[in-house]
Amino acid sequence: MRPERVYVMAGNAFCISDGQGDIVVDPHDPIGYFAFDTRFLSHWVLKVDGERLNALSRDDMTYFETRFFLVPGAASHYIDADVSLIRHRSIDESFQERIIVLNHSAEPAEFTVRLDVGSDFADTSEIQQPRTRDVSVVVDSERHQLRFRYTRDRFVRQTVVTSTAPVDVDEHGLTYHIRIEPEGEWVTDLHVATHIEGAGGRDLRAGLEEHREHVRRTMREDLREWLDRAPLLVSERPALTAAYRQCLVDLAALRYVPLIKSGTVPVGGLPWGMALYGRDAIITCLQTLAFLPELARSTLYSLSTLQGDRLDDEHDEEPGKIVAELRYGEAAAFGEEPTALYYGAADTTPLFVVLLDEYERWSGDAELIRQLRHPARMALDWIDEYGDLTGDGYLRYLTRNPRKGWVNQGWRNSPDAIAYADGRLPGLPRATSELQGYAYDAKRRGARLARKFWDDPEYADRLEREAAELKRRFNSDFWLPRKEYYALALEPDGTPVDGLSSTIGHLLWSGIVEEERASALAAHLVGPDLFSGWGVRTFAAGQHRYNPVGSHLGAVWPSDNALIVAGLRHYRRDAEAARIASGIFDMACTLGGSVPELIAGYDREVTKYPIQLPAAGRPQAWSSGGLLMLLASLLGLRPSGEDLLVSPVLPSGFGRIELLDIPGRWGHSDAYGRDRGNLRARRPRMQ
Repeated sequence: MRPERVYVMAGNAFCISDGQGDIVVDPHDPIGYFAFDTRFLSHWVLKVDGERLNALSRDDMTYFETRFFLVPGAASHYIDADVSLIRHRSIDESFQERIIVLNHSAEPAEFTVRLDVGSDFADTSEIQQPRTRDVSVVVDSERHQLRFRYTRDRFVRQTVVTSTAPVDVDEHGLTYHIRIEPEGEWVTDLHVATHIEGAGGRDLRAGLEEHREHVRRTMREDLREWLDRAPLLVSERPALTAAYRQCLVDLAALRYVPLIKSGTVPVGGLPWGMALYGRDAIITCLQTLAFLPELARSTLYSLSTLQGDRLDDEHDEEPGKIVAELRYGEAAAFGEEPTALYYGAADTTPLFVVLLDEYERWSGDAELIRQLRHPARMALDWIDEYGDLTGDGYLRYLTRNPRKGWVNQGWRNSPDAIAYADGRLPGLPRATSELQGYAYDAKRRGARLARKFWDDPEYADRLEREAAELKRRFNSDFWLPRKEYYALALEPDGTPVDGLSSTIGHLLWSGIVEEERASALAAHLVGPDLFSGWGVRTFAAGQHRYNPVGSHLGAVWPSDNALIVAGLRHYRRDAEAARIASGIFDMACTLGGSVPELIAGYDREVTKYPIQLPAAGRPQAWSSGGLLMLLASLLGLRPSGEDLLVSPVLPSGFGRIELLDIPGRWGHSDAYGRDRGNLRARRPRMQ
């Protein structure tokens, strides 16, 4: 059995401990207190009179705060314990822990309370085998303080542990000798501050202060305002209402301010993705436009600020390209990993334009569209100038960094995720089918922006012609008539790769599919090879590389399914959309809590229960956002000028749902529906 893990988090800072609140390094899990890709606490173990503690219970108050109720000794001692402890842990701009020791006896009692403390300053990229670092330790008993510091050139990381109660401090921790009166208590507050300076010669202190100013706000107040800004869901299914609220809370937890100072953006998710990923952030913003559109504005600004402006083989950077990953750890700072700013993704750039246009449709924020004209045009230029690697007019990828670059540069980025049905791997550069859909959609949307906001009708005409030609050629070159679906990719010589995957749903979402072929794709998506009963598998069963526990070779991703359902509704395949959405909602409601990154692709009739995978992150921004997108798709929410259109198709058993105060350029609007598609739409309320 996997040990219990407990987390608290705020932005990209998080702490993962065991069920007692202790931190002891585990090479299989990112255990510790982390911020900006560095582990600032690697050891944090509480003892009373030399004994480790055991948990009676835990109160997970919210994502940034939890309490552990503990007693010393083994389980057999619980009933007669004369002493118990409460650890109240929280994260805001720092790590906080209040320790309360309670004397339950009728006599005064003396205890030795010991907290072992250590910091290895490991980079998140090396958790399985952290290297040994020369960490200096400063003991300051007068200030009740213990300081750990690591320096490598201008790269400096420091952990400062401070106690409010008098304490004996040594290089390995803090010791309290306490006396508690009968039925009394003893309390100390521990504050763990982190300090960072420099990353590859860059001073990060100014950006860090802005990040801290964001998280210094009262966390409860911030969460309350966040939930108040989101639409209110009223449902006859309590589990659905609970899942919706959990998604909103998780999205609040997964916001942070990158040190580039462009507002809050979503990180990928706990535990491995606590950083800015261009793809994850864009998809999350697309998923949440009907609910929390503020994420999109700051994300667009951040990504435009980081847009590639040179040729850099080490980081796969090219002019106009949108960043794939932004990291602040030591490995990134010194080039041991190319992730300080890594551009190895071929889909982020067209998706940036898609988000920019979709954001305007919902918000009416023409000012931002005009401000980001240059980054948008650079992104559109990149598709043809750098993305067309073989000159055949298709968007392809091939890393410039053969040593460290990612082989597959779409969202299916596992090395073997792009394969023929018989298991062969195609050559490079690869033109995956969803990239063509994204490029087509970006050109169409870029044309609208050019005509309506950039006063450039000639450019708009050109983009429209290119989009139409791309769609025509795609439907000729990628279509497999005998199999009745589109190829997963094209080889460099144009040979189609016949793997069947969930990618065909992304094609529906992009609009590149010919109308008469949508029904065949829908049939595949709900057929037994792709549809598990919980959702659509990433790779169809029966193919050589199919693996129900393989991330991109058979597992089920909520984020993937959200785009698929949106695509099916775009082509009016409503029954199939409702069936898939129902499976994902059933999975989320059955598991409870945060929506996982992915689940196994086992058939629902076999397992009867969604099987979680140990490596799957939870919470994940685009999983939580995926549930919101599914809800918006089922209600058929779509902006049209100054109006919100609503056309619900709810799965059987959903009953009646209402979504109140949907934000947009219309002010706020309500919509509600019932399964079988009965609808009442309320008049928008302007503000």
